[in-house]
Amino acid sequence: MIEKSLNKPNVIFILADDLGYSDIGCFGSEINTPNLDSLGNNGILMTQMYNSARCCPSRASLLSGLTPHQAGVGHMVENLGTHNYQGYLSDNCVTIAECLKDSGYQTFMSGKWHVGGHEDIQDLSKWRPGEKGFPTPKQRGFDKFFGTLTGAGNFYNPPTLMLEDKFIQVESTDFHYTDEISNHAVRMLNEKNSDPFFMYVAFTAPHWPLHAWEEDISKYEGKYRKGWSQTRMDRYEEMRGKVLDPKWKLTKEDPATPDWDGIKNKDWEDLRMATYSAQIEQMDRGIGKIIDKLKSIGEFENTVIMFAADNGGCAEFLAEDTNQPNPNQFNNPGPDGKKVNFGNIPNLRPGPADTFMSYDLPWANLSNTPFRLFKRWVHEGGISTPFVIHWPDKISSHNVVNEPVQFADISPTILDICGSAYPNTYNGNEIIPVEGESFANLLKGQKFSKDKPLCWEHEGNRAVRVGDWKLVSEFPGPWELYNIAEDRSETNNLINKEKEIASDLEKKYGEWAKRCGVLDWPIRVDDESTRKIYSMNKNEVGLDPNITPLEIEEERRYKRKPPNENNITVRGMRYSK
Repeated sequence: MIEKSLNKPNVIFILADDLGYSDIGCFGSEINTPNLDSLGNNGILMTQMYNSARCCPSRASLLSGLTPHQAGVGHMVENLGTHNYQGYLSDNCVTIAECLKDSGYQTFMSGKWHVGGHEDIQDLSKWRPGEKGFPTPKQRGFDKFFGTLTGAGNFYNPPTLMLEDKFIQVESTDFHYTDEISNHAVRMLNEKNSDPFFMYVAFTAPHWPLHAWEEDISKYEGKYRKGWSQTRMDRYEEMRGKVLDPKWKLTKEDPATPDWDGIKNKDWEDLRMATYSAQIEQMDRGIGKIIDKLKSIGEFENTVIMFAADNGGCAEFLAEDTNQPNPNQFNNPGPDGKKVNFGNIPNLRPGPADTFMSYDLPWANLSNTPFRLFKRWVHEGGISTPFVIHWPDKISSHNVVNEPVQFADISPTILDICGSAYPNTYNGNEIIPVEGESFANLLKGQKFSKDKPLCWEHEGNRAVRVGDWKLVSEFPGPWELYNIAEDRSETNNLINKEKEIASDLEKKYGEWAKRCGVLDWPIRVDDESTRKIYSMNKNEVGLDPNITPLEIEEERRYKRKPPNENNITVRGMRYSK
């Protein structure tokens, strides 16, 4: 239960990057996350928190309390020429930091921004941080900032690294971005004054590349030698009755997942997952440093700590802001100047600064246990996140909450518990009314359910949920209908049996999409009739005819098939050669 207090609470929101639903201990993982587990086991586990399926849209919605489209980030960080797809936070939205700053809060950010436009990350001279189209945290309400503007890169030498409002360079060989994100968060706590504070800690772990310290990797080496199928079953059994209803089935493995017995490089596959696990343990250790600092300064009891992930486990590789692999964007050397070996190269040990690998689709399928599909999709595997809330002063006992909520609800919830208002205007701009709904009552042990439907759209993947019913479509396929209370794993499609329910949900989705400015996919944004982000021709951004001949694009992009000697992996998909 929550009791009223005259002292305003501090808030720390911690965001992991590309972490799947089952990737932390208190949600069923074998990965060592003692600090997150302690927060979860002494706080609230929310089992049906939903993100927005991908990095930038989730961050925009989280920070603004709006849908990604309303906040200006309807796709990614490329400016597609319309307000809802401009690729950076709109002037017609207001961030949590801006609201709380006006309420007397100090505001700090450490980590990944990725809602402030985009340029070539290999050429910082093209970036114009702070100018129109390139807002930084300092322009959007944060008093202090350490982190990166872009979405991914070498953990030992991250591109677009900034301190406050200036680009900085890594100058040592013992730098690791995950450690520095937590170190700078601790430093900000050391330097704070007596006012309450809001801190946003946005890790890039465990997003690719697989960069972790060798001593952490060695702890997990050999643990995954049993393969992805058995590990997935083990997690499922651990989750049942805790964060999963026992009647929910374990989905079949993704069709692009090869049989473990036929894998030639088992030790290397084991190492890839071991390195991914090491990235998560390293992040958890950094969270422990923040907790220790809160305790040492007497702020732990009155600090709300929330933890989530921006999307489900990631099956793709080298395609962060694009729809095709683009290694040139990440081709910067490590801090020691060594050339980086790009790609998932069998028998090359992942982890060091001169490697650049991912854990690939089968392990991502494990991360999203028991669900199907991945980051970018709006089936449960793409949008379900573990969610932890810890607040010792007000939450007196552990609880598991199953009420569905989503990222747009987080901002109004934080403003609610901090006693801050959401403005109608800000800096002379009309502010779009908040889309999310405060779920603060859930923290009090009271009932809460959303008045509005939960809706999603990303790259034509669409979904709407009202109560127990969810209508969902994987682009360019038809609608599917599931009763989530009975079948959250989305294994029993009821679209032909419950046509009235499906029709009503489709109507609600259409009303939401129209109100929030969602454009049909593919989006055609012409610049002198040459610039398009998706169309069936060679000018398309995100489709390289040299890799993907047009006549078989649909088969290779949307019909996932196991790998063999005649196909390759692109964007996490198995494509014919």
